[in-house]
Amino acid sequence: MENAARIFEAAESAADAGSTLSNLTILINTGGGIRLVADCDWPLDSLQAERGAGMVYRVSQRAQTVRVEGRAGSRTCLFETETTKGVAQCLLAGTPLYFVEPPQSTPALLPAGTSQLPPAVWG
Repeated sequence: MENAARIFEAAESAADAGSTLSNLTILINTGGGIRLVADCDWPLDSLQAERGAGMVYRVSQRAQTVRVEGRAGSRTCLFETETTKGVAQCLLAGTPLYFVEPPQSTPALLPAGTSQLPPAVWG
């Protein structure tokens, strides 16, 4: 769980800094050796059995979501979050940042005996 949390923090920091994460699988064997595999779509349990890894982690990013899946033996964990940019987009989606209102006319004093306003001049 600690390894997965550290990997997740690193992935989240990279995504928040604007980096696009590539799909990466991290295999750690029982002796502590580390192997990185790019764009591997094997299920983690199959990959763990095939390669004899003690722990397997997959880092991925889809749209504005960062995800780390982990497996050690039969134990699994999943960390997932929206990037800061993704959260901002959700909060601001459909919300105008400003409104434009038409100019408002102010009541004018009319000379005695006049019933119409003169044409407006905008400046």
